Amino acid sequence: MMENEVYDLLIIGSGPAGLGAAVYAVRAGLKAAVVDRSPVSGGQVLSTYEVDNYLGLPGMSGGDLSERFREHADRLGAAFITADVRGIEQSGGQQAVYTVHTDQSDLRTRTVILATGASHSPLGVPGEKELSGMGVSYCATCDGAFYRRRTVAVVGGGDVAVEDAIFLAGICKKVWLIHRRDQLRAADSLQKKLFALGNVEVRWDSEVKEILGSETVEGVRVRNNKSGEESQLDVEGVFIAVGIVPDTDIFRDLVEMDEKGYVMADETCATSGRGIFAAGDIRKKALRQIITAVADGANAVHSAQAYLSSQKM
Repeated sequence: MMENEVYDLLIIGSGPAGLGAAVYAVRAGLKAAVVDRSPVSGGQVLSTYEVDNYLGLPGMSGGDLSERFREHADRLGAAFITADVRGIEQSGGQQAVYTVHTDQSDLRTRTVILATGASHSPLGVPGEKELSGMGVSYCATCDGAFYRRRTVAVVGGGDVAVEDAIFLAGICKKVWLIHRRDQLRAADSLQKKLFALGNVEVRWDSEVKEILGSETVEGVRVRNNKSGEESQLDVEGVFIAVGIVPDTDIFRDLVEMDEKGYVMADETCATSGRGIFAAGDIRKKALRQIITAVADGANAVHSAQAYLSSQKM
C-alpha cells in the first residue's frame, strides 16, 4: 500500500478469532489485513493435541484445524502481514484514524480488531524459569515426544491439563497429575478418559513448590495443602497447564481492561476505544473456546462495518 493509504480494518492476531474476522472482512468487501508476528496462523490451537468439540470437525488435531482455518482465509484472498505490533495510537480529527506501529513499518487504519489471544501462565516457583526448555514445558503436544518412556508431571486441573496428561500417558512410562484441589475442573468426558488410564496417578490437594534439577529437570517438590507434608517426585519433565494470561499489555492505554488484563467488550466486541474491537481470548467473557473465538471474529467485523458506515453519514 502507498504511504498515504488507509485500511478499513486491521486485525491484530491470527488465531481462530483473527482468522474468523479475516474471512468475514473479505466477504464484506473491506480493505483489510491480518497482522501477526508469526507467519504460522492458529495461536494456541496449534498446540492442542485433539479438538473434539468444534462443530462438524470432531477428532481433528489442533494443527490440522488451524491449517484449515488459514486455508479458508487464503482461498478468499485475505491479506496477511508478518510483523510484530509494538503499539497503536490514534490520529486524525473527527473521524478516528489509527496508526499501528510494527517492527516493519507503520500502518494506518480506520478500525482495529484486537485478537492477540493469550499466553500460558507460569507457576512462579523456584526452578521454573531456570529450567524452562530443559524439562519445563507449557506445551505437551510440542515437547511430549522428548519424554517417550519417561516419567513426567502435569500441573493443573482444567481441560488443558487433563488433555496433556492423556496425551502424555500414550507415550510416557508414568504421568503424575498434580492438582491443588480435591476434584478436577476438566470436562467429565476428559476425566473419564483420564481415570481409565493405568499409568496416570493424581496427587490431590497438592502444589508444586519447587522444580528440581541442575541442568535438566530431575524432580519436583510437592506440598500437600491439607497435611502440610512435603515430598519429592522423581520426574524428567514438568508440563505446566494452570491457566492463561491475555496478551494485552501494549493496549493497556488504548482500551478499558479488567484487573487481569482482559479487554472489556460485550457481544458486539466493541471496546471503550472508538473504532476498536476485541475478539477471542483477550475479551472478558465467560467461555473461551475455539468456537466462541471464531464467533467473536464475525461479530467484531459486523460491528466494524456498522462503525464505518456511521462515519460516512
